[in-house]
Amino acid sequence: MLAPLEDVSDNALRTLCFNHGADMTFTEMTRVEGLARKNAATWSRLDMHDDTPTIIQLLAAKEERLKRFLSMFEPKKCFKGFNFNVGCPSPDITSLGQGAAMVKRISKLNKLASIIRDAGYPISIKMRLGLNNFEKQKKAYLNTIKAVDADFFIVHARHGGQIYEELADWSVYPECVATGKDIYANGDIMAREGLERLKEMGVKGAMIGRAAVRNPAIFDHLKGKPVPSFEALQKEYIELADRFNAPFKYRKNVLWYLGTKKTEQQADAHISG
Repeated sequence: MLAPLEDVSDNALRTLCFNHGADMTFTEMTRVEGLARKNAATWSRLDMHDDTPTIIQLLAAKEERLKRFLSMFEPKKCFKGFNFNVGCPSPDITSLGQGAAMVKRISKLNKLASIIRDAGYPISIKMRLGLNNFEKQKKAYLNTIKAVDADFFIVHARHGGQIYEELADWSVYPECVATGKDIYANGDIMAREGLERLKEMGVKGAMIGRAAVRNPAIFDHLKGKPVPSFEALQKEYIELADRFNAPFKYRKNVLWYLGTKKTEQQADAHISG
């Protein structure tokens, strides 16, 4: 699956990754507050122009706001469900009790998830291991997986206080799988060998973010299929961006990766979410 990435994963990139092996794609994180207020820029994040299978990721906290948004929402054929962001580590988000700070808020998550289910839509959770190392050590993530009623869980194997230079802790996956819930892995998945390790742990699949922006054909690679050149990917992206009338900021960010070679530190600093 292609991860939700701020100012990057618009329809053009989603379709490019789908064309090269991604089975599912996600919109970038979208705030329910803006959707409920009918903010045009916020609603534009939900644009879907073709049949690429897409899950909408929401940042939600207030039940009434979520209900108001759903009363206005009209799903398109390619829409495959909603996902709650329970992993964003940004202080601007966590200070409001959202993102990674929501991992331990089990009652709140269940209330929000029930609103989605009552509206007739699938709901999944993308989460970190907790807001900080203390919550990770207390296994806040495991309590959430056990208690929250969701279709599946995408577990980013870092806590909210970790930076991308620190390795994801894949050792948590066997206990997550042991809950009996459907678990998808996220974090540092770049090679087929790693994917095989995760399969042996029992995860249902993998979500890829940073590595997919650096190389949208990584999904082909992980499936053992031929991988096109960066020049071919760049050309294909531009054609898709033109077809979908992609905003300038998305073109600039994606082509920044496809057209230049940057260090991983520069690339990570360029992506939020």
